[in-house]
Amino acid sequence: MDATVKKTTLRMIPYGLYVLTAEAADGRVAAATVNFVTQTSFNPPLVAVALKADSGAYALVKETKAFALNMLGKGQQGAAFAFFKPAEKQGDKISGEAYRKGATGAPILLSAAASVECKVVEIVTMGDHHVVLGEVVEATLAKPIEGRPDHAILLMGDLGPNVFYGG
Repeated sequence: MDATVKKTTLRMIPYGLYVLTAEAADGRVAAATVNFVTQTSFNPPLVAVALKADSGAYALVKETKAFALNMLGKGQQGAAFAFFKPAEKQGDKISGEAYRKGATGAPILLSAAASVECKVVEIVTMGDHHVVLGEVVEATLAKPIEGRPDHAILLMGDLGPNVFYGG
C-alpha cells in the first residue's frame, strides 16, 4: 500500500472536534481535543471515542470509568487548540475554560455547544488508540441549534489548511 495515498484517503473522513474530559475523585483532571468519535447505538445510546493509548486522558478514563464529550461549535477554534496540550486545572477552570462537574463527575465545559456524559461499558485495546465505548447517561445543550445539528459542530477543516489528524 502506498503510504501517501493511505494517509490522504483516511484524512478524507470528516471529523468533528470535541474536548473529552474526566476527573478523578482526588481532583486530577484530564482534558483533550479528540476527533475519532461516533455514535454506535440508539438504544441504549452509545458513543465510541478513540483515545491515544499512552495519553493521560486515556489513563484517567480507564481509571474513572466515566467521561464527557464536550462538543465544540463553530467559532470555538481557540478551545480546540487549548486542549491540544496537557490540561491545567486552576480553580473552576481547565486550560482557561470554565466548567462545572457533571452527573458522572466529568467536567462539562460551560462554553461547549453541547455535551454528553458517558459511563464506560467497554474498551477495545488494539493499535495506538484504544476505542472506549460509553453509554450516554446525560446530555446538555447550551442553546437551541438552528438548522441541522451536524452543521453546528466545529470541524477539523475549520482549524486551517495545515491542521490534520489521521492517516
